[in-house]
Amino acid sequence: MIRARITGTGSYVPQKILTNFDLEKTLDTNDEWIKARTGISERHIAADDENTSDLATRAAERALEMAGVKAEDLDLIVVGTITGDYPWPATACIVQSNLGAVNAGAFDVSAACSGFLYALSTAVDRIEAGRSKKVLVIGAEILSRVVDWEDRNTCILFGDAAGAVVVEAQESEHGILSTHLHADGTHLKLLYQPGFGTKLVPNEESLKNKEYTLKMEGNEVFKVAVRSMADVAEIALKANDMSVEDVDLFIPHQANIRILKATAKRIGFKEDQVYVNVDRFGNTSGATIPLAMDEANRAGKLKEGDIVLLDAFGGGFTWASVLMRW
Repeated sequence: MIRARITGTGSYVPQKILTNFDLEKTLDTNDEWIKARTGISERHIAADDENTSDLATRAAERALEMAGVKAEDLDLIVVGTITGDYPWPATACIVQSNLGAVNAGAFDVSAACSGFLYALSTAVDRIEAGRSKKVLVIGAEILSRVVDWEDRNTCILFGDAAGAVVVEAQESEHGILSTHLHADGTHLKLLYQPGFGTKLVPNEESLKNKEYTLKMEGNEVFKVAVRSMADVAEIALKANDMSVEDVDLFIPHQANIRILKATAKRIGFKEDQVYVNVDRFGNTSGATIPLAMDEANRAGKLKEGDIVLLDAFGGGFTWASVLMRW
């Protein structure tokens, strides 16, 4: 059976680190308050001359190197992002140019924090249909440029990063077993960025009101996120006739520690089954899962044959899960 299998992982985070103690200097907050509510101690912030495509390209180069795949051998690049360099063209096209992937099609997927899993699902579908053989999937964000740095309820959460995987067609029992995508647009205004699309254009009033920054109703998002992530994880397990005990590593979207713990508990995972790095990177939206996967892979926490469950939730609302045999 032809399966889509991850053969290389890569990630990149900017050099600049913003700690909770740094935030104490500009916000009515402190390290203890932030850690108690989010589990986050620090986050990485892109330099002024770094764009989302730059982060994505660096992560991609590392994934290609691990996989032993040349850029010109790629036939598709899909980037999950909500903070692309431009409204258009796609950030994936810029990455394609940076890498010299002259034979690859390229496009972006906008599904907020679920963007990487939506993009990965697209790659899987192409490979299983026989239309692609080598696909580069990236999750990349520079959220520091769309948060209100005077709003302590949101700005403390987010950071910048990119993660990438090379997905190849292989005749194997290993690889991605199933993908599951869900959405509910009725909750739009609980987590969204009002401007600047075609509905709300830049003007003096919208700039003054910081309509270009993300807005979030944290308590309401928490309730839906935990329920949705638990449900879609169980859907993936059921689809493959597996249980929680079969999973070697659960890699959830790193939103905040409260969501991670509540979701894991609701599904029934033990602490040692769950990968957590939100304390060091914060919420990097579409980049959180590939960043965590690359860390786990390079640390030797992913072994051949391991059952790995990926799970995400994001604005839209969107949520998704992917189950694989490593």
